[in-house]
Amino acid sequence: MLRLLDTATGVAVPPAERAGARVGLYVCGATVYGPPHIGHGRFALVYDVLRRYLARSGYDVRHVSNITDVDDKVIDRAAAEGRDWREVAEEAEEQWWAAMDAMGVLRPHEVPHATDYVEEMVSLVAELVRLGVAYETSDGVYLACDAVEGYGTLAHQSLDSLRSGARAVVGEEKRSPLDFAVWKKAKPGEPTWPSPFGPGRPGWHTECVVMSLSLLGEGFELHGGGLDLVFPHHENERAQAVALGRPFARHWVHNGLVVVGGEKMSKSLGNYTELKTLLDAYDPRAYRLLVLRSYYRSPLEVGPSTLGDAAAALQRVDELARRLEAVRPRQDTVPRGWDAPGGQSRPAAVFPAAQSLRGRFVEAMDDDLGTPRALAEVLGAVREANRLLDAGEATGALALGDVALELLGVLGIEPAGVEAPPATIVELAGRRESARRAGDYDAADRLRDELAAQGWKVDDLPDGPRLHR
Repeated sequence: MLRLLDTATGVAVPPAERAGARVGLYVCGATVYGPPHIGHGRFALVYDVLRRYLARSGYDVRHVSNITDVDDKVIDRAAAEGRDWREVAEEAEEQWWAAMDAMGVLRPHEVPHATDYVEEMVSLVAELVRLGVAYETSDGVYLACDAVEGYGTLAHQSLDSLRSGARAVVGEEKRSPLDFAVWKKAKPGEPTWPSPFGPGRPGWHTECVVMSLSLLGEGFELHGGGLDLVFPHHENERAQAVALGRPFARHWVHNGLVVVGGEKMSKSLGNYTELKTLLDAYDPRAYRLLVLRSYYRSPLEVGPSTLGDAAAALQRVDELARRLEAVRPRQDTVPRGWDAPGGQSRPAAVFPAAQSLRGRFVEAMDDDLGTPRALAEVLGAVREANRLLDAGEATGALALGDVALELLGVLGIEPAGVEAPPATIVELAGRRESARRAGDYDAADRLRDELAAQGWKVDDLPDGPRLHR
């Protein structure tokens, strides 16, 4: 059974009490004020793979990921460019989904926007004030962190330790430097909504509390995001739910960051690469594969050499897919993989190496989403299946190769489409093969050149010629 390392406890736990159970997965999504960078791409890919694997493991997954469409960053960019903040948010959200679609990231089941939940956020803030755990100042409403039991749980620090490390600002009305805004009173030129505390807008830490509880219910199973969100963002989300007496996320999962020269990559530091730039330069599957080669909680360096190596691995995958189609019996219409009756394809049932591969893959993935080991097993099988084809062992290659491609599909990696050659190309290839077998190598070479001129290559393999683009 899958176990994930819980950030709060440091213990690997199952996402739910039993297989087949419902798993609510809430992932802090995009703040839409500009094009996404490759760090955003990493977290989207990590949780896409987690969602896919949860579903393949039999859980009933409900995936929610929000869009923060009003925030200081959105407002600041709009002001700097003399544009309406809504226009900035809408444009950036379009860029976000274009990048997600290019990477093959599944759309969340629900994509709540912060601006659609402001009324509920106002009610939450009012309840915090009524309970005496939040207080009003001239610029907003703040949660008193020392009134929240267990504040610091996710950070693994005591309240005193966090307080001693916090920076106090002269002139602030906050009672403690740890206290955070749950409502920000209106400033000139900013978007505002009505509230009992005067016009204003919600604090960033409040929106996910409202949206996750509204869409997934109390005590939902998993809350995810980047490691940079553990403190203060997720700590402050948790604090509001605790202060309200509402069960929040049962378990917390966080992914590591993309780093540049060992330093966190971010827009604020100016050391970032836009995701579109990367996806325009490389096969988008190469970035997915690169992300999967790294343990999801570890830092990830992204560069031309690692992306190039990932692209080369994909070429081997695509090559295998083409070769398998060339030798696959046309009458074999049995679905392969977990979609097949009995959970396996016909060749796999009689080929132990294929069954063993599936077991090793599941073992690796169940160990805290161990994609590096799982991927290494599958890519090793891709190499072995290609070797079997080279040796003319089509049955074994089909069994092992089909399972390898199936498991890559679980990770969201599909081979490039295999194009069937038209009849005229097949006829040319047949004539060339006849010439080659007759020893007329000049004619065979001329026919090979004709095929190449029409965009087709022919490989001479032990089990016969193979056509491909």
